[in-house]
Amino acid sequence: MIRLPIYQVDAFADKPFSGNPAAIVPLEQWLPDELMQQIAQENNLSETAFFVREPAGSDCDFHIRWFTPGIEVPLCGHATLASAWVLFNRLDWQEPVIRLKSKSGPLGVRRLDDGWLELDFPNLPFKPTPTPEAVQQGIKGAPASAFRIDNDSNYMIVLDNEAAVRNLTPELAPLKTLRPGGLIVTAPGDTCDFVSRYFAPGDGIDEDPVTGSIHSVLAPYWGERLGKSKLQARQLSARGGTLKCELHGDRVHIAGQAAFYMEGTLHLADG
Repeated sequence: MIRLPIYQVDAFADKPFSGNPAAIVPLEQWLPDELMQQIAQENNLSETAFFVREPAGSDCDFHIRWFTPGIEVPLCGHATLASAWVLFNRLDWQEPVIRLKSKSGPLGVRRLDDGWLELDFPNLPFKPTPTPEAVQQGIKGAPASAFRIDNDSNYMIVLDNEAAVRNLTPELAPLKTLRPGGLIVTAPGDTCDFVSRYFAPGDGIDEDPVTGSIHSVLAPYWGERLGKSKLQARQLSARGGTLKCELHGDRVHIAGQAAFYMEGTLHLADG
């Protein structure tokens, strides 16, 4: 019998039952991909993160991977933030920064003086494109133009105001055909710089509560549009979450809080 620790942390949240829950499974060595996918499916959260310690002298401290209930994804913000919380608060990581190896290149997480955790993520390029038919069918009144984020397999549309994003009721069946990836919907915020929601039903996530990785696109877009390098953001899911973003050239810093929920042990048959 294989026994593995598992943690659940609400990311981009100042208290439990808000933000985005992620499962975290620290490993001494990688499990088979199929088994990690099965664990993520069993957890049935938007993301389960697995990480393994890198050898001494490496450029990074840990190698991290993320699985939705349906697929492995190349980048995930909230499960990275939750993993960092576990390392800092349960696994006694003493350095102020955690350096991570990932499918999206090197990432970092810094523990700030106020207790927030700051992700160091890539600034993801986006390009204008006609709005795909699937998005037009899934979002009533979708604009004719959208943006494509090739590095993250997502589309993004921009609506007029916060209320339009908050009141949106998408048809998920057409959006499911966007797999892999999904749809970012964003607009100017009433009490923050911008708001968003994220739908990825093809990846097993009808709506993600708070999605750190999409802010690698949202922060550069709104930073250019608003002429700002520091931005406040809010994701308008039912659970909701607050993020602080700062542009640094080809990197985006995305800060949030985390709330511990539970820890336990996985019991897996050996072989």
